[in-house]
Amino acid sequence: MASKEQRHRAIQEIISQENISTQAQLVDRLRKRGYDVTQATVSRDINEMRLVRMPMGRGRHKYALAAVTLAEDVEEELRRMFREMVRDVDRGENILVLRTADGHATGIALLLDRLTRDEIVGTLAGEDTIFIVTRSVKDAERLQDDLESYLE
Repeated sequence: MASKEQRHRAIQEIISQENISTQAQLVDRLRKRGYDVTQATVSRDINEMRLVRMPMGRGRHKYALAAVTLAEDVEEELRRMFREMVRDVDRGENILVLRTADGHATGIALLLDRLTRDEIVGTLAGEDTIFIVTRSVKDAERLQDDLESYLE
């Protein structure tokens, strides 16, 4: 039985060599390589690996590894993703809630995690929603203002 690390390496190889746009396609490619996986397993792998769905044009997307690491690149990519994929920024006390286009929350959360902002305690992403926990209500208000400016 293959380890999770081996499966993750196989996923990296597959998405770097092919345009994989759905979890079902990824399950199929992994099974062809001898991995006994379910869609639920692949879904967890995608979240753990923080894969992002990148636009390919004409409404199509593909899975990719997030390659942004420099602070200025992170902020620039975050601004681009906000303009294209974020639908709403809301706040309740010290928690911000972002609504995104389907399938894009994980990629945006990864970029938020890479921001070097002390007021962000952490993020949690689902399919189209991101929770951002901040240290205080004041921090959440400031961060909300900053993130809403990315939508413009």
